[in-house]
Amino acid sequence: MPADDTPPHDGTARDGSGRDGAAGPAAPGATLDEPAGVWEGDESQESTAGEPVAPEPPPRSRAGRNLPAAIGVGVGLGALIVVTLFVYRPSFGFVVGAAALYGTWELAQALRTVSIRLTLTPLLVGGAALLAAAWLKDTNGLVIAALVTLLGIVIWRVGDGAHGYTRDAAASAFVLLYVPVLAAFAVLLAHPDDGAARVLALVATVVCSDTGGYATGVLFGRHPLAPVVSKAKTWEGFAGSVLACSAAGVLFLTLTFHQAWWQGLLFGLAVVVTATLGDLGESMVKRDLGIKDMGRLLPGHGGVMDRLDSLLPCAAVGYLLLSLFAPV
Repeated sequence: MPADDTPPHDGTARDGSGRDGAAGPAAPGATLDEPAGVWEGDESQESTAGEPVAPEPPPRSRAGRNLPAAIGVGVGLGALIVVTLFVYRPSFGFVVGAAALYGTWELAQALRTVSIRLTLTPLLVGGAALLAAAWLKDTNGLVIAALVTLLGIVIWRVGDGAHGYTRDAAASAFVLLYVPVLAAFAVLLAHPDDGAARVLALVATVVCSDTGGYATGVLFGRHPLAPVVSKAKTWEGFAGSVLACSAAGVLFLTLTFHQAWWQGLLFGLAVVVTATLGDLGESMVKRDLGIKDMGRLLPGHGGVMDRLDSLLPCAAVGYLLLSLFAPV
């Protein structure tokens, strides 16, 4: 993949050297960038004789995002989800499948920078099959398809010899569980008659976590939440996520599913903790690989996996909690 010069969606801050403290070389997914909100050409834009004036960079937020692009992409993705859910619900499964398979490919390219080669053919074919099985045969189909895909992974890798077998097979199994299997829970959420409401409740609550944390973190953030993993996340931002998610959970569970307020509160708290851990988990993977973003497909966000990092684990948690609190 070509080098990426777009900012990470989480707005990771950098020190004066332009690095964030991550070990290892910069990978094809992205280059290590400048401090949040600071551009390389900020020292002077004045031209000297015969020298052109450098063009103005796109506007950035204090957290380092290209905010207009990020908002535009976010609105577009939200509209796509709403349209597929309410116009022809099975098409939502195709959207989930496309995102999951592209995210799998992004991870494969990122891992190649540290000489880990995923067994992409069984991963992509099996990933598509288990998403279809989740829609057609519910959790039983998901489990069977996942096991068959896992078996295909370990057998397929034999053809490339013994060198690196354990490393590559283990990484492929991890990616299978991390992306297609977790994405399948979004398909399971959408399958019941009220599936559109279930998916929107989950996605809106996750968005509240991201938006609430981003806004309060930019305005009031002072104390790092996990400085070893991400310098951009603060306890103040996490508090904003907790408040926003709790309110969203209570509103959705009481008004949409007619459940008790405390169930909505538990739902919101579970989502915010899961979303934060999912985001930090992917940040740790990127830091380990020495990259900034998983890709550059989504302006203002990075790659597809930079958007799925919190949604994937939340899909599983949301499915389990809604099945418990509001059974079909």
